[in-house]
Amino acid sequence: MTTGGFMSCRIFVVDDDKTILKVIRTYLENHNFKVCFSDNAIEALESIKKIKPDIVLTDAEMPKVDGFDFCKSIKKTSAVSRIPVIIMSGKRISEKEVLEGYDTGADDYIIKPFSFPLLLAKIKAVLKRYDSCLERSGKISRLGMEIDPEERTVSINKKMIKMTRKEFDLLLLLISREGKVLSVPYLLETVWGYDPAAYNNPHTIEAHTSNLRKKLGLKIGQRIVKITGHGYKFAPTI
Repeated sequence: MTTGGFMSCRIFVVDDDKTILKVIRTYLENHNFKVCFSDNAIEALESIKKIKPDIVLTDAEMPKVDGFDFCKSIKKTSAVSRIPVIIMSGKRISEKEVLEGYDTGADDYIIKPFSFPLLLAKIKAVLKRYDSCLERSGKISRLGMEIDPEERTVSINKKMIKMTRKEFDLLLLLISREGKVLSVPYLLETVWGYDPAAYNNPHTIEAHTSNLRKKLGLKIGQRIVKITGHGYKFAPTI
């Protein structure tokens, strides 16, 4: 799959509502995606291991195994952990619940009801971000910290640092633009996939940068600098 075209892109859709599943499948197939689908998260995980789709789209509210636990299962399964996941939800729509969805490892979150053009835009945005990350396959080393974009790992003095998917994405973006101030709208759009016109809450970034500073330690963490009224940057020197 390449971001220049999606004709070879395989998407796996999981939703226990068969009517919604059929509508989404039809729309995506009409836009040149190859669609695999299931109305059961347990069966879907086994299929995903075999098929290895380019991206997974899952509903949050499902019986037995909900979308949050399903996403966690994907991210904890080494054979498919790098497959991006978008969660859909019509009930878990508060900021806290959306952030919980991201903490499961989700690459994006879309609230129902949504327009299909918006869904398509989010799918393409996630695929482009994922491809971009894979293209930056070279390891990044700073101050005893090593970031491996392909393996999505961070280590400091050879000790692995556990990070959520969004913490990793935010750190990689900041350090890849070292010294450049990145605005809050830009970070929300690039890392979280939010539409800045609809969502521009800086608390999301504040919480993640705070967590990053703690995990990275003072020496490195203090280099993630907030520029009041402008945004954030990874400072080359302090």
